[in-house]
Amino acid sequence: MSDTGKDGAYTPALAYHENPKPGKLEIRATKPLANGRDLSLAYSPGVADACLEIGKDPANASRYTARGNLVAVVSNGTAVLGLGNIGALASKPVMEGKAVLFKKFAGIDCFDIEVNESDPEKLADIVCALEPTFGAINLEDIKAPDCFVVEKLCRERMNIPVFHDDQHGTAIVVGAAATNALRVAGKAFEDIKIVSTGGGAAGIACLNMLLKLGVKRENVWLCDIHGLVYEGRAEDMNPQKAVYAQPSDKRTLDEVIEGADLFLGLSGPNVLKPEMVAKMAARPIIFALANPTPEIMPDAARAVAPDAIIATGRSDFPNQVNNVLCFPFIFRGALDVGATEINDEMQIACIEGIAALARATTSAEAAAAYQGEQLTFGADYLIPKPFDPRLSGVVSTAVAKAAMASGVATRPLADLDAYREKLRSSVFKSALLMRPVFDAARTASRRIVFAEGEDERVLRAAQAILEETTETPILIGRPEVIETRCERAGLTIRPDADFHIVNPENDPRYRDYWGTYHEIMARRGVTPDTARAIMRTNTTAIGAVMVHRGEADSLICGTFGEYRWHLGYVEQILGGGTYRTVGGLSMMILEDGPLFLGDTHVHSDPTAEEIANVVIGAARHVKRFGIVPNIALCGRSQFGNQDTLTARRLREAMAILDSAQRDFCYEGEMNVDTALDPVLRETVLPGNRMKGAANVLIFAHADAASGVRNILKMKGGGLEVGPILMGMGNRAHIVTNSITPRGLLNMAAIAGTPVAHYG
Repeated sequence: MSDTGKDGAYTPALAYHENPKPGKLEIRATKPLANGRDLSLAYSPGVADACLEIGKDPANASRYTARGNLVAVVSNGTAVLGLGNIGALASKPVMEGKAVLFKKFAGIDCFDIEVNESDPEKLADIVCALEPTFGAINLEDIKAPDCFVVEKLCRERMNIPVFHDDQHGTAIVVGAAATNALRVAGKAFEDIKIVSTGGGAAGIACLNMLLKLGVKRENVWLCDIHGLVYEGRAEDMNPQKAVYAQPSDKRTLDEVIEGADLFLGLSGPNVLKPEMVAKMAARPIIFALANPTPEIMPDAARAVAPDAIIATGRSDFPNQVNNVLCFPFIFRGALDVGATEINDEMQIACIEGIAALARATTSAEAAAAYQGEQLTFGADYLIPKPFDPRLSGVVSTAVAKAAMASGVATRPLADLDAYREKLRSSVFKSALLMRPVFDAARTASRRIVFAEGEDERVLRAAQAILEETTETPILIGRPEVIETRCERAGLTIRPDADFHIVNPENDPRYRDYWGTYHEIMARRGVTPDTARAIMRTNTTAIGAVMVHRGEADSLICGTFGEYRWHLGYVEQILGGGTYRTVGGLSMMILEDGPLFLGDTHVHSDPTAEEIANVVIGAARHVKRFGIVPNIALCGRSQFGNQDTLTARRLREAMAILDSAQRDFCYEGEMNVDTALDPVLRETVLPGNRMKGAANVLIFAHADAASGVRNILKMKGGGLEVGPILMGMGNRAHIVTNSITPRGLLNMAAIAGTPVAHYG
């Protein structure tokens, strides 16, 4: 915790909570409410139809209301983080934050409910009365032992999942971290001795979970502020602690720590001393999870046990045990199958999913969010990072599967694979739109050469290509650099074993390559010496020569450098004959669907013929995504009301298009708002040929196309797929410097699609 607000100081955290509007949540409508008809459907009289259907069958509430995707975070503020009993109102920022995490990581809507009630039975009554509103309940920051009572009563009386995250969320993440820590240490649950400090809700829940994973009850030694929990102890005991009472005359942590394989701390700062760590078993596992100051600092533990495997609750050390790895995804899976509870089977499935994900190759998105950290499975990487986008698909699917198998799902899923893909699509905005392209790419094994093969983004894309497609990546770069960077990034792929390499510094094909390049360029001023130099230093030219020679099917370049510089070499080597660059087309994925823009990169000031060719090429490529093109030619002029140079070119392009029969809809020239608003367009030009909103905007100047592209990307939250280089027969694509590994994977799928699939 940061010391916010101390001495009246206005901190960045306070500014974050206050601006631009107070708090972290707002309510947004999911249906239009723009006219009288909308009002009659949303409220009276239309709303009665939905009410009657729910009255007939309560399960219809998930069909006609938000209940099936709505969670309550409920707290009485009696045990808030490390702040203690600060009361319900003061807990509200934490509960709002929890609601934001639900939405951010799992797309779950959430209301935070802070209740002024310290009596656990009365609090349970209040929570149970909320059942008609919510699909699930997340109890939060309720002190022990009251939290045990509240959860027990609610679970007995409610027919929806009730989950005390401080207990079970912590236990699940600890279980996943322990699973992998034991794997690293070469130990097993059934053999280890555990010493734990902290007899609160989280500590007891963690021990209960470790028993379910195979730890023997007699091997667990629980200590609290009064020392060892032993048989016959009366001071500060409750039934939950009593389960772990040991028949022993030992009384202190120092006495019981000897030979411990795992220390589990959920207590307070500096409880575990270095001399105690020295008494632990070889390769000790230390989970010091107190916040903000752990039971022992990692450097102090490693000073006496250099091979210790350590986790904390802090983000500034490796292996942060963070409940956000669990609760959004366990609720996601539970809600999606209409689970009546979150049972042991679902929790263990969650553990297994989290643990397995840490052992898999790190996602590019997580690597980007945690730059500079080593995200390779091992002692310093036991559990995945919260911003790993694969958590939703892996963990939620495992939870849903376990709910169905254990008989608590009221809405079982017919196809788990389809469900996993749906979750994946909700995280990766491009996944759903790219599916037709990936499906087409799988029909042929094409060889894709990457000019910047040493770029980590390219390496991550190559790993994904091998996992998700039938394509063969070829990387241009120095083998030793590529191998080192693969290892550093935690990738499992290796040069030559998994993909091919062209080494510009030493490749047996060098003479053939410079000879080919010289043959192409001999009458354009390129001497043999120049050809030799280019084939040693210019990876874009090398890749283009490979495609020209038939040694690769498509080139992807441009992760660094200027677009038109790359374009020059692509046109030199691969242009001519039937191939000539038509334009660059970018797909911008927005909240309400995709919008294609062209020409974003190739022609700065296109002629009417070039604009017409961009329109024709765009129509062909848009169809590859399973989308019917609806193309607007855009400029300042509105259907002939201006006589500017660009307006004349757009009208001339329309005439060229009209000169032949086309199998797609197009209209112009018009303003962008006219293109996107069919009502406005009908007002300006009644009876125009376009129906509905345009999904492709073609501009008469690259500045306009590029400007719209960048505004949508930076201010509109648009995700770009592309740019797609049209006119080169899918033999080359030039990306931009800002492209991500996921963007490169998408471009590889586009490059991997046989030409026959899109003309």
